[in-house]
Amino acid sequence: MSIHPDPCIAGPGTLSRRGLLKSSFGIAALGAMGGMAVALPGVSFAAAMTKEERDKLTPDEILQQMMRGNERFRTGKMLNHDYLAQKRASAAGQYPAAVILSCIDSRAPAEIILDMGIGETFSGRVAGNIVNDDLLGSLEFACAVAGAKVVLVMGHTACGAIKGAIDGAKLGNLTQLLDKIKPAVQATEYAGERSSKNYEFVDAVAKTNVRLALQELRRRSEVLAGLEKEGKIKVSGSMYHLTGGRVDFFS
Repeated sequence: MSIHPDPCIAGPGTLSRRGLLKSSFGIAALGAMGGMAVALPGVSFAAAMTKEERDKLTPDEILQQMMRGNERFRTGKMLNHDYLAQKRASAAGQYPAAVILSCIDSRAPAEIILDMGIGETFSGRVAGNIVNDDLLGSLEFACAVAGAKVVLVMGHTACGAIKGAIDGAKLGNLTQLLDKIKPAVQATEYAGERSSKNYEFVDAVAKTNVRLALQELRRRSEVLAGLEKEGKIKVSGSMYHLTGGRVDFFS
């Protein structure tokens, strides 16, 4: 299928985000797929998100884009990103739509899992996706200063930090980090074996840990709680499944 000349086209073989959304081809493709961008052979998505594009999106629309991105990831239909072009387009300024607090686990890179490009999300990573003062400050900057509209906390299955907290592991500064996860262990209702060897229990604790993180964000940050109350941002939780690649979203 050929693509007609369009002033929004970023260059030979590339299609900007604005071009995809505004061109008749893009509108047809989005409509046919229920709003999902289609990964086409030989077409790369080059332009970084602009302030205009970000500001037009609602928090719910941004979450929907994340869900569709994860669907593309887990079905092997990811967009053909031109990261070098995105790097150049975002060098003079950034307008991310969301900030993601996730775990440092090498198997759970949030931007890839959600099929996001350079300049689309702020990313904060720490073992066990815990909330601390420095990360709270970073999230506040992302939303109140830089204009992000979604705060997404992402836990994942088979999390090593969760296992360590269950076992009461002690190792230097890691001990204090794991102590922040222990309330999730205690708060998880589970009738079976409450052991780090029981992956079902580990995953249940990981989900509880995300829910407690959401509570901490709202309790400890007047900035984020105020923005959410005003409807300017949405705070959401999620769990990434290492097997299968699905991300479950929840409030």
